[in-house]
Amino acid sequence: MLSFTRILALLALVYAAGTIAAPRAENAMECGIAADMAVVAHSLAKEAVQRKKADTIMARIYDVSQSDRGKELMKEILDTAYGPSAAAGGTSGQKFAEELFATCMKSGGDMDPVLGKKL
Repeated sequence: MLSFTRILALLALVYAAGTIAAPRAENAMECGIAADMAVVAHSLAKEAVQRKKADTIMARIYDVSQSDRGKELMKEILDTAYGPSAAAGGTSGQKFAEELFATCMKSGGDMDPVLGKKL
């Protein structure tokens, strides 16, 4: 069994490796694409499209197959759209997209405040 100190050290390594943050947008166009993804993901979630099917639809719309960063960003957006707060009513798709875009633009591409951080 891992000791508390070792668990903290492991979490620190994971954090330092950057695996707990959503990918950053590199420019305004990527912020816009992320906002567009947010509208589509939110709509799929609101229509109760099964998550696996939503993943397939999003992958077809946004061809991110050649970009690990793009795939991760799409996953983060879908996770947020299908998350517990969204399921409980959350915000509208338009509001979600506007908040994501504004945060992305103001923070130099950092969307973590909207998408959340994952461990």
